[in-house]
Amino acid sequence: MVNARAAEIAAWLTDRPARAGDTRVLAIEGRSGAGKSTLAAAVAAELPAPVIRMDDLYDGWDGLLPGMDALLEWVLQPLARGRTARWRRYDWDRDRYAEWHELPHTGALVIEGVGSGAGRASPYLSGLVWLEADGDVRRKRALARDGDLYVPHWSRWAAQEERYYASDDVRSRADLIIVTG
Repeated sequence: MVNARAAEIAAWLTDRPARAGDTRVLAIEGRSGAGKSTLAAAVAAELPAPVIRMDDLYDGWDGLLPGMDALLEWVLQPLARGRTARWRRYDWDRDRYAEWHELPHTGALVIEGVGSGAGRASPYLSGLVWLEADGDVRRKRALARDGDLYVPHWSRWAAQEERYYASDDVRSRADLIIVTG
């Protein structure tokens, strides 16, 4: 099912206008464990396009808002100006930003993660997909994916998501809403 949806989304995106310079940017947004990474990889393979994971932009476990700033400053605004986008990967083991990565120009970009569809990113997005799943399903997926590393941070991260979605109703602006479980 994911591959069929990915092909549909990729075809849909290619018909949308580029809004970050000549790059069509697709944001795949939703709460932790909703399936964003899986869908993003499948859509990117269909396009083909690079994927930027918000997990690489967050400034640690309390870094949701700084991660959105980084997305704008390092990626979306440079693309809109016709410049090369560069982003810095957050090293979760060392609790600090690490090396810089240069984004290859392909005409399409997939960004996945909480904050990828933020209101302030909207002017640069060609499409926004919201993924939705029941809280128990999401928790089970996230903990299966990240194991014991995520357990002590689940509530902390969920509280950031709550504050963010209370102030920015991303779901209401989504072009596509997909229920994943």
